[in-house]
Amino acid sequence: MTRRAVARGIGHYLPDRIVPNSHFEGLIDTTDEWIRTRSGIERRHFAAEGQTTSDLATRAAEAALAHAGLTAQDIDGIIIATSTPDLTFPSVGTMVQHALGMTRGFAFDVQAVCAGFIYALCNANALIVAGQADRLLVIGAETFSRIMDWEDRSTCVLFGDGAGALILEAREDAEDRGILATDLNSDGRYRDMLYVDGGVSTTGTSGKLRMQGNPLFRQAVDKLASTAVTALERAGLSGADVDWVVPHQANIRIIAGTAKKLGLPMDRVILTVQDHGNTSAASIPLALSIGVADGRITTGDLILSEAIGGGLAWGAVVMRW
Repeated sequence: MTRRAVARGIGHYLPDRIVPNSHFEGLIDTTDEWIRTRSGIERRHFAAEGQTTSDLATRAAEAALAHAGLTAQDIDGIIIATSTPDLTFPSVGTMVQHALGMTRGFAFDVQAVCAGFIYALCNANALIVAGQADRLLVIGAETFSRIMDWEDRSTCVLFGDGAGALILEAREDAEDRGILATDLNSDGRYRDMLYVDGGVSTTGTSGKLRMQGNPLFRQAVDKLASTAVTALERAGLSGADVDWVVPHQANIRIIAGTAKKLGLPMDRVILTVQDHGNTSAASIPLALSIGVADGRITTGDLILSEAIGGGLAWGAVVMRW
């Protein structure tokens, strides 16, 4: 029998503070219409003062555990995708492990920026398929508001904070459910398109986010469509088999452009970018959680998720819910 990593529970957490586009109109040269037209974003959430990435991740984890009917002691390991950790070290994963009261297993972080959750899912899937874990908590969590340059009108309006968590468990009788195929890619030649201008071994500071929007857009659509097709082909499937696309929520134009290349209508895409902005590694699990909560995603649905982030790093996962 085939051992597969199957979704057992899902949950998310968003900070209480909601920041509408109008918030920026008195701070920088922008308008609500300009932001909506270019990104599709209407509002986003910002973490409160003193609220950390591990705080958001813990709340999302608690929601996923409740949805699954499990406790932290039922989990073998935690994998957290984030580019905005509380500290240089230890990992956010170990902080969440402690906050949940989990006294067994392991925890670590994965850093692939906006593609982080895809990378974390691939790692979790490999550990489960290899028999090294039976249940894993996979979390995407970010506080990107902490690395924004509030004078850069082209980037500071795009990002938000949040966390989403997915519990994967091993099943031998999964039939066609679970993670069916994955695809990962990176190319460091494009590093200057999206990066943070600080770090431990350079400036000794956390730095601020820098992005070349137009060149990144052109790379994103082609690479996202390509990785999606590769993952589907590895699963022996095509776009016609997909029930829901749950993409990285960066920009409505990128999402629409990728769907068009794949021949998929937008009514089969889970969209949350309008309410959350770009939450980097948190965006896919946030969208997954909301799609499940509102009843759109149901057992047996075929889900395609793809993401691209700094590195550049990109990839896709095909999963049957």
